[in-house]
Amino acid sequence: MFSKVLIANRGEIAVRVIRACKELGIGTVAVYSDLDRDALHVRLADEAYALGGQTAAESYLNTEAILSVIKRSGAEAVHPGYGFFSENTDFARAITGLGVVFIGPPPEAIEVMGDKVSSRKAAESAGVAGVPGTTKFLTSADEVIAFGEEHGWPVAIKAAFGGGGRGMRVVNSAAEAAEAFESARSEALKGFGRDECYVERYLSWPRHVEMQIIGDMHGEVVWVGERDCSAQRRHQKLIEESPAPDFPDEIRQAMGDAAVRVARATGYYNAGTVEFLYQDGEFYFLEMNTRLQVEHPVTELVTGIDLVAEQLRVAAGEHLSFTQHDIERRGHAIEIRVNAEDPAGGKFIPSPGRITELVPPQGFGVRWDGGYEAGDEVSQFYDNLIGKLIVWGKDRPTAIARCLRALREFRISGVATTIPAAIAILEHPDFASAAHSTKWVEERLDLSGVSASPTTATPHEVEAGEKIRRDVDVEVNGRRFKVSLWVPPGSAPTIPAGGAARPAATKPRRSGAGSTAAIGAGASGAITVPMQGTIVKVLVEVGDVVEVGQPVCVLEAMKMENQITAEKAGTVKEVKVSAGDSVGSGDVVVVID
Repeated sequence: MFSKVLIANRGEIAVRVIRACKELGIGTVAVYSDLDRDALHVRLADEAYALGGQTAAESYLNTEAILSVIKRSGAEAVHPGYGFFSENTDFARAITGLGVVFIGPPPEAIEVMGDKVSSRKAAESAGVAGVPGTTKFLTSADEVIAFGEEHGWPVAIKAAFGGGGRGMRVVNSAAEAAEAFESARSEALKGFGRDECYVERYLSWPRHVEMQIIGDMHGEVVWVGERDCSAQRRHQKLIEESPAPDFPDEIRQAMGDAAVRVARATGYYNAGTVEFLYQDGEFYFLEMNTRLQVEHPVTELVTGIDLVAEQLRVAAGEHLSFTQHDIERRGHAIEIRVNAEDPAGGKFIPSPGRITELVPPQGFGVRWDGGYEAGDEVSQFYDNLIGKLIVWGKDRPTAIARCLRALREFRISGVATTIPAAIAILEHPDFASAAHSTKWVEERLDLSGVSASPTTATPHEVEAGEKIRRDVDVEVNGRRFKVSLWVPPGSAPTIPAGGAARPAATKPRRSGAGSTAAIGAGASGAITVPMQGTIVKVLVEVGDVVEVGQPVCVLEAMKMENQITAEKAGTVKEVKVSAGDSVGSGDVVVVID
């Protein structure tokens, strides 16, 4: 087994891996951006190294910075978590090129399955059919239109190297193709570093059922169990459960067998998930995620298998600690993703900010996998997942009841969360009867009036989290070092010779944006943004005539693009922002006369 593992990630998944390593007696190395200097994963790790930068591209997607930390720390292995570089072939090869173990599948398997187009081909070679779609990357919106005309509308444009719903756009007609194609590529590039996309048929009422597999380097591959992840919005999962409800056992067995065949076709080992769409008694290969899934805890609770610990053992060259016949699934588990988002009647508006209180629920069968504690900041630059509430019950009704109890017991303030939406889903008879699909939340669930406003932090609470940088010279055993200290303002009134104090680097907000944040859009025609973020695109100019509901700009927050729309018709009088500008909640971006 390894003596030291570096976790090339942040948030709850970094915390999850750190805890598993500690239980196995493995030393842990954390990496962090400037914004994550005091993050929970940094506090828990045995060692922590700065990557620099604020955005993901400047830090967690900075290959050279991570490779430098690996060398300096002496880490023997790297766990990529999920997202960021977890499915990046070049990163995996760079790790193994250092003689360091990549805790995941071989780079060749990532290369085949990480590309959604080649993964479709691999599945077909294993005799597993996928949803009808293209097997080449899209080069223009015309190809989307041609596919839609041939197979029928709607169709889905998907990021070839992505996942989690990012870089995916549903196109309902030829008129929407050009904008959807451009938007999908833009979001894919920001989230995964590559903008290649493909198109496939969009099923009318499917369920999203995925199969957890794991294999070792000795040729053994098993399927551990399936998860139903159909409760989604914007193609991103809100609730996951295992086993899938109202799911015939013969389908379960066939899907498990298909997942193993897909894995074997690429020489796969370590943990992975083969995803399927299930409709009318048939299942179709969707994609394979060559990493640990966000929702892996529900599988752990029904099987008693620690998947992260198993990943570490497999990466160390050990055999799987169980066979297919050893796996027993007991009871029912449900996972709730607690995101920093206001359900806002179904709009799901990101809500970055400082968490002023976080007290997760307790009790029998309740687990909390969190990446934050009270006082921590949820940044606009990263994913909005605060943590995951996972419950177990002897059967599905018990698990649902326990989950509702735990959600109502959950105390969190400072940011809005998706907890009210989760309660609405769990209470609905469609969910209880497993009549929902991947489109159910957005098309059938009534979330009008369901919202969650963040509790406003007091001035003292806000100031308590602020720090400034002081560069100083220090001597240790007679050797001189230059170090940077991050301290509360006023805590170090005297700056040593050669030192300089300066605030943490942040991108300045555009002057004028936010100066009239209190203006109401309905009364004055001032269009404001509902959250902190970055302007990706401005869609109107001064003098343009706009209608109610027409998009005026695109705002990126927490790795997702959001259209900001006009709340009244009129003529654009003033545009206060440009692409690349940072804005805060309530800032005015466009004024309509």
